[in-house]
Amino acid sequence: MIDNTLLKAMTVSVVMPVYNEKTYIWTVIKKVIGTGIPDELVVVDDFSTDGTRELLAAISKGEYPEAGCMKGKKCAIKVFFHDRNRGKGAGLRTGFEKAAGDIVIVQDADLEYDPRDYPKLLAPILEGKADVVYGSRFMGDSHRVLFFWHMIGNKTLTLFSNILTNLNLTDMETGYKAFKSHVLKGLNLTSDRFGFEPEITARIAKKRYRIYETSISYAGRTYEEGKKINWKDGVAAFWHILRFNLFK
Repeated sequence: MIDNTLLKAMTVSVVMPVYNEKTYIWTVIKKVIGTGIPDELVVVDDFSTDGTRELLAAISKGEYPEAGCMKGKKCAIKVFFHDRNRGKGAGLRTGFEKAAGDIVIVQDADLEYDPRDYPKLLAPILEGKADVVYGSRFMGDSHRVLFFWHMIGNKTLTLFSNILTNLNLTDMETGYKAFKSHVLKGLNLTSDRFGFEPEITARIAKKRYRIYETSISYAGRTYEEGKKINWKDGVAAFWHILRFNLFK
């Protein structure tokens, strides 16, 4: 649980990059809003072609009145549209530029990560212990049982990243991260696609920001259910880890 007094003293932005998630996007938005935590939800559509873009346009025009945020007042749902597909990292950079909160939480636009874990991500920052919090899928909380080789790949990438950053993370590739907003403004991020996770980890390690990890629940998707990252992205991640840790 988090201290509501501390939460009221800070504003929270949730940044959500989206690409072809028409099946899940409205459900995820309602779950984010339903936590009562964010002051704003910043959604960035990365040129979806499955109807997601049109749905988000309707939400941004107020055609979904139940999309008002909670926390004792309405909060803004801001929707931005890329004019071409640029990748998750580019979507996050756009979202970070538009976010106005003191704290920024990254939220994927599917049902793999549960917004009910926001208090776990926020607590170390609100208590003054951390500048950055990673939500780990490998620290013992509930998770859907799926792909063995995905797990091995994630742990191998995390180990390789830890060797070069001198961190002891258990899940570098997690999609659940929270940051003090000033941290993001000083990182000069460049990755457009799935190189975002290795890049941001390398950059915050070099800046020596205080990092915490916390357990989160995880309900991974199958490829039939819309999972997008694949083995090629895993291979590319090794290069991203090398270049962002060893080269400027």
